[in-house]
Amino acid sequence: MKYLKVLRRLVVFKQFEALKGAAEDYWNQSGDSSTLPLMALACAYLGKNDELQQLLEQIEALETALDLDARVDLAAVYMVMKKLDPAVALLEEALKEAPEHPLALAHLGFCRSRSSQKDEARRLYEQSLAIEPSGLEVYRDLIRICLKQEDFLAAQRWIDIAVARLNEMSSEMGANTIFAHIKKLRDMQLSLWVASQQFSRMEAWLETQRGKMNEAQWCQTLLQCVAILAGADLHEQAFDMLKEGLKHYPKHIELYDQLAQLALLQGHVVQGANLIRRAIRLADEQGKPTVLLWCKLSEGLLHRDEENARQAAEKAVEIADAMEVDEAYSESMIRTLRMRSKQALAQVESQSHQFEKADAMFRELLEEDPNFVPALQGLGQQQMQLGHIDEAVTLFERMKEIVPAKGYAALINARQFPEDSATLDKIERVARQPSMGGSASVGLLFQLASAWEKRGEYDKAFALVNEANAISKRNLNYNRKTHRNRCGRVRDVFSQVLFDNRKEHGVDSGLPVFVVGMPRSGTTLVEQILAGHSEIFGAGELGLIPQVVQGMERWERHTGSGRHYPECVDDMKPEVSAAVAENVLKELRAFDEGAKHVVDKLPHNFENIGLIKFLFPNAKIISVCRDARDIAVSNYFTDYQAKHGGMGFAYDLQEIGEQLADHALLMHHWHQVFPGEILDVNYEDLLEDPEGVSRKMLDYIGVDWEPQVLAFNELDRPVKTASLWQVRQPIYKSSKAKWMNYQNHLAQLIEGTNARIEIDPAEDGLRFPVPGMFVDGIALYHEGKLDDAEMNFKKVLYHYPDHAAANFMVGLIYVRKQHPEEGLLLMEKGFEKCPWNSNWRTDLIQLYEMLGQTDKAEKLKSVAKRATAFEGDFDEDLGDEMEAESW
Repeated sequence: MKYLKVLRRLVVFKQFEALKGAAEDYWNQSGDSSTLPLMALACAYLGKNDELQQLLEQIEALETALDLDARVDLAAVYMVMKKLDPAVALLEEALKEAPEHPLALAHLGFCRSRSSQKDEARRLYEQSLAIEPSGLEVYRDLIRICLKQEDFLAAQRWIDIAVARLNEMSSEMGANTIFAHIKKLRDMQLSLWVASQQFSRMEAWLETQRGKMNEAQWCQTLLQCVAILAGADLHEQAFDMLKEGLKHYPKHIELYDQLAQLALLQGHVVQGANLIRRAIRLADEQGKPTVLLWCKLSEGLLHRDEENARQAAEKAVEIADAMEVDEAYSESMIRTLRMRSKQALAQVESQSHQFEKADAMFRELLEEDPNFVPALQGLGQQQMQLGHIDEAVTLFERMKEIVPAKGYAALINARQFPEDSATLDKIERVARQPSMGGSASVGLLFQLASAWEKRGEYDKAFALVNEANAISKRNLNYNRKTHRNRCGRVRDVFSQVLFDNRKEHGVDSGLPVFVVGMPRSGTTLVEQILAGHSEIFGAGELGLIPQVVQGMERWERHTGSGRHYPECVDDMKPEVSAAVAENVLKELRAFDEGAKHVVDKLPHNFENIGLIKFLFPNAKIISVCRDARDIAVSNYFTDYQAKHGGMGFAYDLQEIGEQLADHALLMHHWHQVFPGEILDVNYEDLLEDPEGVSRKMLDYIGVDWEPQVLAFNELDRPVKTASLWQVRQPIYKSSKAKWMNYQNHLAQLIEGTNARIEIDPAEDGLRFPVPGMFVDGIALYHEGKLDDAEMNFKKVLYHYPDHAAANFMVGLIYVRKQHPEEGLLLMEKGFEKCPWNSNWRTDLIQLYEMLGQTDKAEKLKSVAKRATAFEGDFDEDLGDEMEAESW
């Protein structure tokens, strides 16, 4: 009996190798059956599953029952095996015999906590510790419960007691064990400070540690603080803490790496990519490997900049292939890096629709390692896009065996739902584990909501979606007021007046067909039907029109006008709009040279119908309508990962309602400006009469009827939208009136939809009676016709006094005409509005020096020097990204 106490002491100190050897020796010497559960416990912790099963069979075959302590040990074995039901049965029976058995109480507390019975678990833990101080794991579990219950005083008390207990036990522990326990308790203290919003205490503690630790140790401690903050959804605080850390260690690569990951998590792609690039430069300077950094750069850019994502992945492959085994890198480590880099390149190929190349690369990786989860997931997702659902499911089933939570999530996305609620409960526990992404895995919560919805548990599903959306929204920059104002400006600019005065714009092409509507309104189904026609190519959701908008913004920034889209459209000359339209047509023709029509089904192009008709007066536009309540619920239940796009409204029911109202008002406006030119298609009508509605759409486009369009689910073409599963199915009606399952949760939606639409008055608007006055002035200036140029620029200023470039150019002309003081005032006015223009800065410096204003010249020179130092680090088109350089 005394020796069994020694063995159980090894359990407390987690010395399972020693426990296994000592227990086997004691069993061979004594034949004491009470030793068998301890041997099984050691095997369970060490992962020796074959020996474990043999021992369990041996225990089951015992003729005499185990004693009380041995049964408690056996319960611990089941706990490690995650078989809580037999563990609970053993423990409850044990406590009937000995109600104050401390270890049985502690073990049952563990089981209750894993079954979400936090109050009962806390009571059992406290009862156990009141009888006998137990292992440190009991304290940590109890502290976790107190933190979840926001009982911060109790949590602090138990942390203090656990630290004292650790000091008492330290003489019996090795240094590594002591360090591991200190780290865990320290993390709990940090978590407590974060949970109780005692951020200043954490910062002060971190600062004191800087004097006690070397750079590597302190930076690792800082990164742990950052992880805890991020895991509590405090990403901004985590970001700020990293920036402060970089003030102390400005060349620490891991800090830049983590700062970049935080930026990417919040959707700041340009900023994140440039921070990774800086980490790469530092790694090169320090002679450290950069493969993983290049992979992260590729992954970060994948949905924003495919070309640079490809270059980064190719660089990773090049470096990994050139690596050789040395003291720092073993053969297995190099193999892992090579697989990771090839995976990054395969993802780029898949994203770029180079499906055959990607397929070959994914399969090559799986031949090398059949359990390589990234390749299983990447290939599975590609097969889903291509409509090969069965193979995708097979791949996800393999994933499930390796990483159950990820595998189940992928299977749910493929509409393969777990049959038992216990599995869903396990996935939910995994989803709620904090990570750099936040307090819970948003993607898993969305998938769980789909599964509970399938089971008819609508309140449970809605609660999960509410939580997922609330977490997502914290990292979004969507501003409802900004969007509403922008829609108002679009209506004001693209008015009948504009089109009456700009009749010579665009090109007369019938090639483009635009399918628009609120996301989740049925645009994908409409496009699939159209794409089934022999003369129509369905190109999916294209960014061509938004790219035109971005190009206009860049042009206005380049010229220094100070204007923005949509107002700047009135300054576009006919030859420019024709050239822009031809570029769009060129890109559309590249999809299929023989197609009579190419469909762009980017739903939010409903905001851009004015620009579309400006460029393509004869373009066909199909507007898809659906019950607004179904649109709202479907959007709310979809994980758009809004940090990568413009779907920020979809994470808040009130904002969805406002978006629906904005959409309705815009479509009303477009029908007034373009009467009879836009075809409305009702989604519910399409479900009830697919042939009739399809004939109407084809007749509108101007092509003959072809019956194969109704076999849209058999099309061999990729689909990358949130509807990729649905479009592989024949038409079904189960999505109709889905909102009725959630009608008790839609008050905010109704409020947002019915709210009065109010917009701020626009400072700019249609300004110019004829387009191109500024551009013509520039041409005259370069020809040396200063008087004519001055006249043109002053015409611009008559209509738009704040036009930065026109002010600057008139000032420049005044200087050339020997009126430098008057010119300086105008040049300063222009530069004040566009301080990023380096050419203007140079001109001003020269003028300041000429006029003897050396202080102003030196100040501008210092600004120019800083700008040159940071050249290439941040995209000049995204001024907000520059703030990362300010610290």
